[in-house]
Amino acid sequence: MTIATDEDRLDETFAALANRTRRAILTRLADGAATVNELAEPFAMTLPAISKHIKVLERAGLVVQSKRAQYRPCDLNAAPLEEISTWAEHCRRTWNARFDRMNDYLTQLQPLTKDRQTHE
Repeated sequence: MTIATDEDRLDETFAALANRTRRAILTRLADGAATVNELAEPFAMTLPAISKHIKVLERAGLVVQSKRAQYRPCDLNAAPLEEISTWAEHCRRTWNARFDRMNDYLTQLQPLTKDRQTHE
């Protein structure tokens, strides 16, 4: 798998998560599978509008629809969220290291600043 593909997947996942309705749908699906009608209940939206949100989540790999008899329940697929978590953890380690270096530098500067203030 190429880096561009990984980056494209992250872009698509972040784009899907950028909408509060889609995040609310994922939160609901974290409790278990649900039909489109069940997912639409808390929203003042039409079923086609909810279906569009679900399609965005499906394209990002966050939702999987299966066929069970006459209805198509939606299930959460957490794998893309794990990829985001891994990416964020990598960024967190990088920023923590940078903040640690900055803190060390500022600590070194403090005695110099105090010396200047006493000589003024």
